[in-house]
Amino acid sequence: MKVVLFCGGKGTRLRDYSDTIPKPMVKIGYRPILWHVMKYYAYHGHNDFILCLGHQADVVKNFFLTYNEAISNDFVIVGGGGGGEVRLLNTDIDDWKITFVDTGINSNIGERLVAVRDYLADEEMFFVNYSDGVTNLPLPENLDAFERSGKVASLVAVKPTQSFYAVSLGGDDRVIGIDPIKDTGIWLNGGFFIFRPEIFDYMRPGEELALEPFKRLIAEGQLMAYRYTGFWQAMDTFKDKQYLEDLYASGDAPWELWNRRGNRAKTALRAAVQA
Repeated sequence: MKVVLFCGGKGTRLRDYSDTIPKPMVKIGYRPILWHVMKYYAYHGHNDFILCLGHQADVVKNFFLTYNEAISNDFVIVGGGGGGEVRLLNTDIDDWKITFVDTGINSNIGERLVAVRDYLADEEMFFVNYSDGVTNLPLPENLDAFERSGKVASLVAVKPTQSFYAVSLGGDDRVIGIDPIKDTGIWLNGGFFIFRPEIFDYMRPGEELALEPFKRLIAEGQLMAYRYTGFWQAMDTFKDKQYLEDLYASGDAPWELWNRRGNRAKTALRAAVQA
């Protein structure tokens, strides 16, 4: 299945980074969050990507045009240093297909999806992602639930991760309750979607994807949610970025399903050395 990734956001709440690079190119460790999202789908066997470009599209293009496998893979140099032959022991993206599409600097998410419609003409279903969050969601189970539902669209519903408090008010503006937002019944749109091509029948020019089109789907009972209470984290703020960096530095990042065994071994070795 093809994977549509939105890469044109400006990330205004990540100002220290997104003034110079697109939000999906903000790094976790050695690689941008976009790469981590792509690795997640590729791990599950979906490696045909369509990148919807916008804000500073050249940064995304250049990252892949000058991609250096050695940065995140083990390798051997034969014949010494700079002039030696680099022999990779494993690779990241050699079997990926990536289509780069300029979908407009100021386009919203709905407009970006419509702009790549022709690239999805032969698809029975396809994945769509905001490209700003990571998870260890069991994708095969998510896909199976969607297929069995027969619905047009699916979103992953997650619990809030923020430390806000929800305030309940009475009719006279008297506070009658205050609870951590995590403990309320609120579910959030996690930004991991699966669509059938019929999604385009619910879209109109200029509309934001999760507003009017989703309301039309809801009215017809064609939008399902896959509830997930496991690890999910968006990178909206500097605090979020630091949290993800810390998880990555621990050697056991929950979303790195493709490297879990290696990460656990490294963590155990580090603990043994420290002991």
